[in-house]
Amino acid sequence: MALVRRNAENLLDEAKADRLHHLLSEQAGFQLEARVGLGEVRAWQRSLPVLMADLVDAGLGHVEVLLEHKLPHSPKRVDAVLCGTHPGTGEPSYVLVELKQWSRVEHVAHDLVQVAGYGPEPVLHPVEQVRGYCQYLVDSTPALAARPHLVRGLAYLHNARGSNIAPLKQYTPSEYGRLVTLDDKAELVAQLHAALDPDGDRAAARAAADDFLTFHHAPSKPLLSLAAREIQEREQFVLLDEQKVAHEIVRRSVHKARAANTRTVVVVLGGPGSGKSAIALSLVGDLARSGRAVHHATGSSAFTRTIRKIAGRRDRRVQALFTYFNNYTTAGARDLDVLICDEAHRIRETSVNRYTRKEVRERAGRQIDELIDVAWVPVFFLDENQVVRPGEMGSLEEITAAAEAKGCAIEVVHLRGQFRCGGSAEFDTWVARMLGLEPLPPTPWSRLAEPLDDDFVVTSAASPEAMESWLRAQAEEHGGTARLAAGYCWPWSDPVATEGGKRLVDDVVIGGWTRPWNAKPGARVPEAPESYYWASDERGFNQVGCIYTAQGFEYDWAGVIIGPDFVRRDGRWVARRDHSHDPAVRKAGELHFAALIRNTYKVLLTRGMRGVCVYSPDPETQEFLVEITR
Repeated sequence: MALVRRNAENLLDEAKADRLHHLLSEQAGFQLEARVGLGEVRAWQRSLPVLMADLVDAGLGHVEVLLEHKLPHSPKRVDAVLCGTHPGTGEPSYVLVELKQWSRVEHVAHDLVQVAGYGPEPVLHPVEQVRGYCQYLVDSTPALAARPHLVRGLAYLHNARGSNIAPLKQYTPSEYGRLVTLDDKAELVAQLHAALDPDGDRAAARAAADDFLTFHHAPSKPLLSLAAREIQEREQFVLLDEQKVAHEIVRRSVHKARAANTRTVVVVLGGPGSGKSAIALSLVGDLARSGRAVHHATGSSAFTRTIRKIAGRRDRRVQALFTYFNNYTTAGARDLDVLICDEAHRIRETSVNRYTRKEVRERAGRQIDELIDVAWVPVFFLDENQVVRPGEMGSLEEITAAAEAKGCAIEVVHLRGQFRCGGSAEFDTWVARMLGLEPLPPTPWSRLAEPLDDDFVVTSAASPEAMESWLRAQAEEHGGTARLAAGYCWPWSDPVATEGGKRLVDDVVIGGWTRPWNAKPGARVPEAPESYYWASDERGFNQVGCIYTAQGFEYDWAGVIIGPDFVRRDGRWVARRDHSHDPAVRKAGELHFAALIRNTYKVLLTRGMRGVCVYSPDPETQEFLVEITR
């Protein structure tokens, strides 16, 4: 999908009349469902007239240009895709162009550079950026994967003199990535003429653009083969009982889908540690090995980024298979054989965001419908007791209703095992009764787990200092990872600048004990991992994790501070809105607020594989925790 499509000559006329950036802004409002920043509009004003003039001067005014073309199943956009015919073969030919206004850059490390005026954060080398776009497009488009030579990539720094961007010149050129600057007009023309025939006609260029815009998008076989190898080498799980049943039901549904032209929605229900994510990853690997077009999607940045890091460590191309629920707003019907929706309780009402214009918001579809429509077999893994934010609506009832409305068959699998928390079914029961998620009253751990469950440790701490010491001792004596998490009961500040660089603020204050929250998403702070990797990076022990960082992950030893937003009063739990610092949850209705807080602590309590330690700064609640953990 492109914001604007016209030939280069026509676009140059629009640019000369100072209308092109207005046209793009208008189309962005309708198609991208978001406002466009002033910086982007200025970039269009300054860069596009230069590119269009260069194309016309090179005799390529007839070439069809797709401006701000959105990559399939991705929020990323290519500045311009040039569509024409190859001068030697007459085949369709496509050049992806990434435009930069940079005039000076400094090298940082590997593929990262620092750009004056772009702030302190490094950015990707523009050749690597366009190269990645080309590879992603080919991997996501079977027709191009069969003929990858049809695609080329170009990074054009039209304001830069070669002497001022010397660090950028240190790269290995390829068909998917070459660099040209203000000094390289002859090289620019040579590169364009190598891919696009100046003697081609407008009809052929239009036909090439038509083909490009109607390509079917799904993971290509080369990418699936690569993903299968990567995931297979990291598969360390054996599926048992209901886990294997769920796996086989999905495989059977995929086989039936194409053979009998039927669509099946599979729902896999299970609590924390029941193996949902293990099944999901096993299916990605297995389906990829079978050549099936499969994606894995979640609603969690932390979870998806960590999975990408694990599964695509050696080849970043594999990361393209791991996406987000809101990536399918413009996807074609049944683009995929299978869409695996992990953590499906985080599905939201729509995929639009706060910047969406009112008229667009009113006609936007439901996210659940987008996820079902994109695949022959959509698979939803969910735990209805892990809904922790307003607007999260993934449930068996919602999914069933949407599937039935579309005439899909429905298969439901219940996972009853517990593979986290030492495999202790007693701990599941203890947590449910402790939090009031079951009608039976809370009971001490020692009484419920008779004889005492040696595979999982449950205890309380007298203070946050004592909890931290307990976590360190367990990790040192028994091995494994330890993390401390808490309810969202303290402010969460942005990092502050110091002489030595940015640092996190000690927002979590209990008496004389202070610690920072984990880093905010997108923030880079020395000596602290990015928020996405708090649960897996050893440096995460030095910060307090929040629900949005911990959900979906596991570690060996879990410390949980039950904050003043959830306290015991007269033998029952009371959720207190005035002690919550979560701006989204505070807006929920009274009953919904209490359920969200209860689910938050259920998630935090069930992250540990080998043990959990609890503490509350509220005296009455702490007395209850001491009693129930004895």
